[in-house]
Amino acid sequence: MLYRRKTKEICIGDVKIGAQNPIAIQSMLNAPSTDKRAIIEQAHRLSDAGCEIIRLAAVDVASVEIFRDLRREIRVPLVADVHFDHRIAIAAIEAGAHKIRINPGNIGSREKVAELVRVARERHVPIRIGVNAGSLEGHLLAKYGSPTPEALVESALSHIRILEDLDFSDTVVSIKASSVKNTILA
Repeated sequence: MLYRRKTKEICIGDVKIGAQNPIAIQSMLNAPSTDKRAIIEQAHRLSDAGCEIIRLAAVDVASVEIFRDLRREIRVPLVADVHFDHRIAIAAIEAGAHKIRINPGNIGSREKVAELVRVARERHVPIRIGVNAGSLEGHLLAKYGSPTPEALVESALSHIRILEDLDFSDTVVSIKASSVKNTILA
């Protein structure tokens, strides 16, 4: 029997994840962000293969325009993978992203995270907190000596608290490490 922890249902476009919903198939586009045609073709191939959620790196405000084009081209919910700049995350939401992937610690000040949360809440866009062993905060690496499962969890919990303190709960958490064992333990 498969054991699943009780979780909250989150809607990403028309795909529901968490709770008792089946695990959704997700993939990330890897075509160059400057090649709109390649991105759209790759998104179609993923959709045709059964991908239910597609993630795309949003590296700058200009690359966010691709979300508008993809929304017209495909029916699969789109996730913007954003690093460092809350303005890119906000622009991606305004361009039609169905979910945002951030690391709140990389976004900057609490005011910047609060601004992003306000827009996400208004548009009913969930936020995915992505914690990676390869980009773990320096103070946690110093405390634990390496990206241990405990360090990964502490990082995730600190980012969850940031969103909860801002009264935001449409949150998805992802923790990963190159060590499968550490990922599972975390």
